[in-house]
Amino acid sequence: MRIDAHQHYWKVERGDYGWLTPEQGILYRDYGPDELCPELAQQQMERTIVVQAAPTVGETRYLLELCEREESLAGVVGWVDLEDDGVERLLDELARSPYFKGVRPMLQDLEDDAYILRSQVLRSLSLLAERGLTLDILVRPRHLPYVAEMLERVPELAAVVDHIAKPAIAGGELEPWLSGLEKVASHPQVFCKLSGLVTEADLAHWTDADIRPYVTEVCRLFGPERLMFGSDWPVCLLAASYGEVAALLERLLPDSWGEAERAAVFGGNAARFYRI
Repeated sequence: MRIDAHQHYWKVERGDYGWLTPEQGILYRDYGPDELCPELAQQQMERTIVVQAAPTVGETRYLLELCEREESLAGVVGWVDLEDDGVERLLDELARSPYFKGVRPMLQDLEDDAYILRSQVLRSLSLLAERGLTLDILVRPRHLPYVAEMLERVPELAAVVDHIAKPAIAGGELEPWLSGLEKVASHPQVFCKLSGLVTEADLAHWTDADIRPYVTEVCRLFGPERLMFGSDWPVCLLAASYGEVAALLERLLPDSWGEAERAAVFGGNAARFYRI
């Protein structure tokens, strides 16, 4: 089964996407399955994981309802307030849906870079682990030391780094991203999504050569058994079409990786991680 492990749907009129403004250009409109499904069919993607784009439980419920109607959806990575006293009850409620796979706090947007180490947050992460739920890690390189420490404190938590932790591809910078990601990758329960690459490069003029060094390092750190393809559609449209994103990764995976390794990256690992 080929699986896109990271894409989004949203409706502007919902009003809870604080980051989604007219200045976002092509992204400032509704995106739904009717538009994505033809792209999935062309790339032979059978299922997707839809990931939260708003820090609200309301959006999570909206996405779970969408799963009931859309066959291509295999699961939702939603949002909960990890410092809310009622988080345990809320997780149990959301987990009644077989489509609820885990949560993603929008760490990159928070003022406190060390938010993930707050005591109440760590307790909530332990609750995720107890329930077999996962954590998507949306960060930039400066957050990685805190993420590594969190993983030491909650070693039973299954986690995945989104967008390879957003290195400065446009500037050609490897550090401190590489050192930080190496510490995170040393935890065997942590996966990484090969997603969001083109939007961290020069949007209008990116090349394979710009992105290849980052993919090479991530493949070295995580290996074929802990990597997942994610389109980051529709955000990727700022720099590339769905097909271009998929073809880019096909080209940049190591030549030594055969059919089995590539099948794992393009679906098998996501199925295992998200229990599909």
